[in-house]
Amino acid sequence: MKIVIQRVSEASVTINHDKVAEIKNGLLVLLGIVEDDNQEDINYLVRKTANLRIFNDENGVMNKSLIDITGEVIVVSQFTLYAATKKGNRPSYIKAAKPDIAIPLYECFVQTLEKEIDNKVQTGQFGADMKVALVNDGPVTIIIDSKAKE
Repeated sequence: MKIVIQRVSEASVTINHDKVAEIKNGLLVLLGIVEDDNQEDINYLVRKTANLRIFNDENGVMNKSLIDITGEVIVVSQFTLYAATKKGNRPSYIKAAKPDIAIPLYECFVQTLEKEIDNKVQTGQFGADMKVALVNDGPVTIIIDSKAKE
């Protein structure tokens, strides 16, 4: 499981001209899932997402977490995080989990994150053609792969 975390001052997701998610200060999380991901991967990434100290304190130092600032979150499924680009110019997505595996893991990630931060997590819609808009604050963008733990 892989996530791209972006610290945002605002973000939104629109599907068919309808805004389905919108936040101010918080995180936009893009989530990619592979077939062998499980609850351990979810727990690891949820803890990282909630506790990364990437928000500024009163001295302008990145020393506060999402929990500390009571920030908002949008989670968007993003199978393209597992694009294979070694051969040719057309990415292959064969590593990405199929919907029957990915959807339950995606939903579990969202539910686990909601419990961890004690806050509602907004989402896009799995498999939909989404328009994601954001103002990356910093910019701060962090990529975490649950299979590459230190």
